[in-house]
This record gives sequence, structure tokens and C-alpha cells, in this order.
Amino acid sequence: MSPHIMTDHTAHAAPPHPAPPAEKPVWTLEGDTNTPQLVLRGAWTVQSGGMAPFPTDGLAQGRDHNTLTFDTQGVTGWDSAFIAFLWDVKQAAGHAGMQFDPQGLPASAQRLLALLPDAPASGKAANHKPAPLLERVGGKTLSVLNETGTVTELALETAQGACKTLTGKSGMRLKDLASDIWNAGPSALLIVGVVNFLVGAILAFVGLVELRRFAAEIYVANLVGIACAREISAIMTAIVMAGRTGGAYAARISTMLGNEEIDALQVFGIPVSSYILLPSILSLGLMMPLLYIYGTIIAIFGGFVVSVSMMDISPLGYLNTTFDGIALREFVFGFVKSFFFASFIALAACRVGLQAGRSAADVGIAATRAVVIGIVGIIAMDAVFAVMATALGI
Repeated sequence: MSPHIMTDHTAHAAPPHPAPPAEKPVWTLEGDTNTPQLVLRGAWTVQSGGMAPFPTDGLAQGRDHNTLTFDTQGVTGWDSAFIAFLWDVKQAAGHAGMQFDPQGLPASAQRLLALLPDAPASGKAANHKPAPLLERVGGKTLSVLNETGTVTELALETAQGACKTLTGKSGMRLKDLASDIWNAGPSALLIVGVVNFLVGAILAFVGLVELRRFAAEIYVANLVGIACAREISAIMTAIVMAGRTGGAYAARISTMLGNEEIDALQVFGIPVSSYILLPSILSLGLMMPLLYIYGTIIAIFGGFVVSVSMMDISPLGYLNTTFDGIALREFVFGFVKSFFFASFIALAACRVGLQAGRSAADVGIAATRAVVIGIVGIIAMDAVFAVMATALGI
């Protein structure tokens, strides 16, 4: 007779007395060492205490190659606690070298038990001895060189696509380029203007406080003009665009990666570099130098407002001093730096976006990494430009 599960069925009418508590689950190992049988009785539920684990040495008396069978005719009910107990029994049988025969179990319990793994998951791997220092340094160096080569290849593909744009043979859509130009240019005028105005005003205020000690207040116009045209406006504009546009590029590309839009483009044979990356990089490269010029003018105006309001000088005299003290090469130098800053920000943001994962959390991580890499890279590039300008006498 096949085993079955006995359950109590209550009538619809309310019983005159409260229902008796469920019988506690009990198991006994019967039979001899050649034919062991595990007899189960009671209600194997969580409420009745069926979560007690089976001892790992409960089948230690068994012999190898014997088969463990079950008798569940006395089971009055069961839930997930019964499956957990049977899984423990299965592990103990494996350790004792016995075969686990689930035929005596309820059919539904057999199906649930079959979904569980044969063995528990392995614990945390043992800590390996760290690699030697030279090996770690070599691995990091190779990783950096590989990433540099990938970014360089991406830059070359973008430059090639930009050249093809002049002949109308690139895969870039003019609609995408126009949209990116608007987002990277006119949409950023307000924040770039506010930041540069405040920076110019602060620089003029600090310069006035110090130069007043030497009765050289008029030279604050030269200080604000040269500092903003050569360094401050280019750096501040690049930092603003790294946080505003660079993070947006990385988030957009990582979102497309998560939505499998990048995969779809690759399946159809559409180059990602020309269809997605080229409009982003080209638009920022075109707009950043113009934003630098705009930011420099606004910064000089901020210094003008503070200086005219705090010292006895006519507005015309301040402007004449500013234009006489700033050479054209200062604007050219800042203009060239802005272009390289823009190219670096766009390339880094696009590369980070392509490296991102496919979850929603990875989008935020990619945007954060793009902003951090962009800002750190801008400062590092500005240091390189400063050394080059000193060496060239600019």
C-alpha cells in the first residue's frame, strides 16, 4: 500500500470544543543495518516544531551501499519544515554512504525535494596568499595600457567618423547632433555663466584686499583678466560640463546598455561609435571652447562689478586696463585647452557608460565614475598644459 498523508477535515459548523493541538513530529530509525527505514509520525509543520534538524550522525550505524527507505503513514500534515528535515536526512545519508530512496514520501514532497541541490553550497573560499608585488604591479600596468589602447582606438574611430561627416558618409544622424549641441551648449549657458561670474567676483574681491596694501588696486583688472582667460574659466567650465554633460552621457549609454539597445545596434551591424558616441563627443568638442569664451567674458564682468563698486575707478578705465593687460595668446591657450578638456570628458564618459553593468544601480555608478574621472582628468591635464606652457614660454 502506497503511503499517504492523513489530514484532519473539520465540519463547517463551529466545534463544541477547541481542536486538539497537532501531534509533535517524531522520527525513529527501524529495521536492521541491512534494511534501514526511517519512520515518521506526527505533524511536520513549523507550528508543531518540525524545524528541528536531523543530526548529521543519525545514520552513522548504516552500512555503505544500503538503501534508506521511509514510512510516512503516520504523518498527519507537513509544510516546508518537512522538506528541510528530509534534505538534512539526504545529506546525512550521503555522508554515511547510503542511498536515499524517496519512494515512500508523498509525491508532492518528492517533487519539492528534487528541486533542492544534492549538496549544500560550499562555504567561503579560503583566503589565498596575495600575489607578489611585482606581479600585482605588472597586472595593473597591463590593465592601464589595455584601457589606454581601448580609449585611443575609440578616439580614432570618432575622429574618422568626424571626417566622414564632412562628406556625408558617416552613420551619425544630424538630428542627434543638433540635440546634443543644444544640450551641451545653449542649455548650459545659465549655470556656466553663474559659476564664472561668482568666480570672477571672488577673485576680484580677494585681489583688492591684498593689492590695496600696496596701493596697486588698479592691477586687479589684470589679475582677473589673465587668471580667468588662462586658467580659471577653462577649468571651471570644464568641471561644470563634466558634472552636467559627462554624467548625462554615461547614464544615457549605460541605460541603453541595460535596455539592450546597444546589443540591437550591434546585431544590425550599426557602428556604435558613429551612431551614438560621435554626436556626443563632437557636440561637446564644438561647444566647450565657445562656452569657455562666454565664461571668460562673464568672469571678467564679475570682477568688473566688484572692482567698480569697491574702488574709485571709472568703468571705462577698468575695461581699458583689462584689455591692455590680456594678450591674445592667453585666449588662444585657454581655447585650445577647452577643446582637449571637452574631448577627454566626452571620451571618458562614453567609455564608462559602455563598461557599465545592466542594472539600475549600475547607471548611477557609471554617472558617478564619469564625473569623478572627468574632474580628476581635467586637473591632471591642466597641470600638463601648465608645464608645456612654461617650457614653450607661453
